[in-house]
Amino acid sequence: MSNFPRSNAFGPNLVKSKIMGPNPLKLCEELLADANLPRGSRTCDLGSGAGITSVMLAREYGLDTYAVDLWSDPTENRAFFREMNVPDALIHPIKADASEGLPFAEGFFDAVVSIDSYNYYGRDPRYLDEKLLPYLKAGAKLYLSIPGMKQDCHDNLPECLLASWTPDQLEYMHDIDWWHAMIGKSVGARILDMHVMKCTREAWADWIACDNEYARGDRAAVAAGALDYLNTIAITLEKKQLARI
Repeated sequence: MSNFPRSNAFGPNLVKSKIMGPNPLKLCEELLADANLPRGSRTCDLGSGAGITSVMLAREYGLDTYAVDLWSDPTENRAFFREMNVPDALIHPIKADASEGLPFAEGFFDAVVSIDSYNYYGRDPRYLDEKLLPYLKAGAKLYLSIPGMKQDCHDNLPECLLASWTPDQLEYMHDIDWWHAMIGKSVGARILDMHVMKCTREAWADWIACDNEYARGDRAAVAAGALDYLNTIAITLEKKQLARI
């Protein structure tokens, strides 16, 4: 068992009831291991789902957290945040579509954290510059954890992957070279780091132990060897300082 003190502050039954994919708490904790975000930093948890990563960002890291998600109910998330004893002033549930831009002022955020979400809406090389970076301050950091492939294999998908997912669903996953080339086209973002994460198998084990239809549906692929082909990619970006004319 790996050492995840912040993630382990959450009880296993709570985690199973709230996660929507490979354990996002462990992915988030590994992603932010060297982040050094100052307490109180205004942070967007982009694609926050049921809000458990938002609770960790606010409670365990002390970040002023905006839990932004299209599919979750902000009222339900607010009730959950209060159950977790997170002050309203430190966490803010927002319903918004990340692919269409965000309902915030320009330069609003100090940081963005996105776990198991960015690959759904960020695969267009124009996305960063047009839909996300305008809401970040110059010098702000973006921390992304996305499900990936060890090597792109869309032209010859292994049967183990197709045991649970369709080719269209797998199109959301790409390898680290693909992501580096795509994000590298951004004018406003600088790539600081991109690497394969260590906790992929552990995060997946936590997920398929859950008793919900989506976790049960993913078990066939994992049992057939899907994790021999899949990984998780950590990406750290910085919004560039604009040149003065």
